[in-house]
Amino acid sequence: MSTNVQKTVKLGVFTLAIMNVTAVVSLRGLPAEAEYGVSSAFYYLFAAIVFLIPTSFVAAELASMFQDKQGGVFRWVGEAFGKRAGFLAIWLQWIESTIWYPTVLTFGAVAFAFIGTDDSKDMALASNKVYTLVVVLAIYWIATFISLKGLSWVSKVAKLGGLIGTIIPAALLIVLAIAYLSTGGTSQMNFDGRFFPDITKLDNLVLASGIFLFYAGMEMTGVHVKDMENPTRDYPRAILIGAIMTVLIFILGTFSLGIIIPQKDINLTQSLLVGFDNYFKYIHASWLSPVIAVALAFGVLAGVLTWVSGPSKGLFAVGKAGYLPPFFQKENKMGVQRNILLLQGVAVTLLSLLFVIMPSVQSFYQILSQLTVLLYLIMYLLMFAAAIYLRYNMKSCKRPFRIGKSGNALMWIVSGMGFLGSLLAFVLSFIPPAQIAVGSNAVWYSVLIIGCIIVVIVPFIIYAVRKPEWVDKNSTFEPFHWENKQK
Repeated sequence: MSTNVQKTVKLGVFTLAIMNVTAVVSLRGLPAEAEYGVSSAFYYLFAAIVFLIPTSFVAAELASMFQDKQGGVFRWVGEAFGKRAGFLAIWLQWIESTIWYPTVLTFGAVAFAFIGTDDSKDMALASNKVYTLVVVLAIYWIATFISLKGLSWVSKVAKLGGLIGTIIPAALLIVLAIAYLSTGGTSQMNFDGRFFPDITKLDNLVLASGIFLFYAGMEMTGVHVKDMENPTRDYPRAILIGAIMTVLIFILGTFSLGIIIPQKDINLTQSLLVGFDNYFKYIHASWLSPVIAVALAFGVLAGVLTWVSGPSKGLFAVGKAGYLPPFFQKENKMGVQRNILLLQGVAVTLLSLLFVIMPSVQSFYQILSQLTVLLYLIMYLLMFAAAIYLRYNMKSCKRPFRIGKSGNALMWIVSGMGFLGSLLAFVLSFIPPAQIAVGSNAVWYSVLIIGCIIVVIVPFIIYAVRKPEWVDKNSTFEPFHWENKQK
């Protein structure tokens, strides 16, 4: 009986490919790449080769190695470099998602602003910092309070939100662009432009470095390796299909925006809505603009509802193993990590108040996006390095999915490519973008550098002051392999 049930829940290649697309694709970043015209395709392809595919394969091998043990990235990095490094990795995974919320909710607030029917008023409202701040905080805290009540129904909302707020709008945007061009519409994008960018201008590469964050999160789907019938054969196929679909959606979606909006008028937070608005006017269906605005906003809200409690669950499990004070191990009657969620909410609120300092909503959006990229990339650097190290330190460990049938050469190539790609994006992310007014460069560098230093130091301080009584007696966290050797 149990064997039959097990067979019915095995994931097929195409199913996992669609799951990967749903987990990664977000339309809110398309305007950032539309700045680059035809060369945006180069950035998407480059980032897919040196980051998306390596992340997927490396995470799959690590997840399959420790499929029956808790910890996620804490386990992966900790097995290689010790508890401090592992704690840093999972801390970064949690904190970057915390910083990410204001940026994604800024996009949600802009979408809400375009529900009206007066274009000029909608754009003015979307640029209003007070309006954006109020909407961001209101939505986030509502999502938090819902999370504290228990979110067994959120998976359904997330699937529906992904379909209504991402997949359908992406397909519609591409179809509208094709219809526009085929009926004589004039393209605002010069398709005779250069595919390879001018890499001598480093400041022009900054927005492109943010594309790595578009592809971030693929390590989450690595846990599904054990749910496939033949992971060694089927998982690479699913990853490649999912990667191709993801890249096509990003490239065609970006081109679709560039076709209808002049490059000089592209705005990071508003252009997606403006693009839809312009296409709907062209086909004399402006009544659809509020509809797509609601759909995009719903997609954002569904995503946030899923993520509010997601990454914090991993930190919560690690915290109960003795890495966080008892205060942060408190849960409510629904088993939800109450105090971590409240702390997360306070951090989101403080970050959102940067609206007061930054010269515009767009600059606020960009600087927080860059800080998120930097922190997430540090975690990825640790993950790629750990994968190579564990090939030598845990040679005999069973790997249901393995990069390369034998030897370590392919692991060095794949993981090394991911490491170098992440390092390049990390360095570029510090350079202020030429396309956006970010105010004082001093503020830009201060937020990024001081932000990174503080965030990286905090977990080491917490680790240094931890006490034996922090370990929850009900924790079932398994020891690392090197701890068992020591015993």
